[in-house]
Amino acid sequence: MDITRLRTLRELARCRTMAAAAESLHLTPSAVSQQVSQLEREADMALIERRGRGVVLTPAGERLVAHAERILMVLDEARSELALLRGEIAGELRVAAFPSIAVAVIAETVRALRSAYPRLNVVVLELEPQESLSALGAWQIDVAVIDDLAVQPDENRENYALIPLTQDLLHVLLPIDHALARRDSLTIAELRDEAWALDSTGSSFGEFITNLCRRSGYAPRINAHCAGFEMVAAMVASGNSISIVSGLRLVRTLPGVTAIPLLPVIQRGVFLAYRKGERDHPAVNVFLDEAVYTADKVLG
Repeated sequence: MDITRLRTLRELARCRTMAAAAESLHLTPSAVSQQVSQLEREADMALIERRGRGVVLTPAGERLVAHAERILMVLDEARSELALLRGEIAGELRVAAFPSIAVAVIAETVRALRSAYPRLNVVVLELEPQESLSALGAWQIDVAVIDDLAVQPDENRENYALIPLTQDLLHVLLPIDHALARRDSLTIAELRDEAWALDSTGSSFGEFITNLCRRSGYAPRINAHCAGFEMVAAMVASGNSISIVSGLRLVRTLPGVTAIPLLPVIQRGVFLAYRKGERDHPAVNVFLDEAVYTADKVLG
């Protein structure tokens, strides 16, 4: 059986629809369907059942996915052992990270690795945490940087392992001349009447902040739907808006704004995720070690 088709079936089992599996694997739904059909011909039995717009695995499909999980882990282990035998840290390592941690930690991590290991090419992809985990499970990346606000790190832990990277505290971002700018702390409820700038481009962080306001009894009045933090910061600095920001954004100076601690404290854990079979891979190892070292150096 072809390993690519087994991987496709595994992803379909996770996503539950052809469209979602196709998006995760960067294929068309037709290609996913064709690969599963080929597997069914090889197995000489049905592996999936279509129910409405989704699919479920048959008992045979469930057994095959379980075998595929073990096969893929063994392949990871083989890849790691071969890399150890080569005795050189080289090749391509693909890392996915969400924007704030990429700016605060990952960029410096890559710089340090380029200096130490010239033949190692670290490729960084900007992805939201849930997208990163999907890409890790689909073997599209080697390391995912995630947080526990966007995803539940304990889900599917049989497939990947986690290393704590840092703890991040949320702050209220205000113009420096705002009436609340001299406060020692602020609550979400006290921001009810403010105009908000939020990242609205599918950001899990922006969705989390919106839900935080709703739990305090109001929907935020958003006057800036931003495609990234640069515009959020500009809208706040100009006096048009306020926002909630990750403490990771405060590593670098932000002109024209002040950050006030949010109470009650909201803390998110940031983690490095990798497939369990690759813990001994030299390139994965040096990246994990350097990222932890850099986070400790930069963030304390």
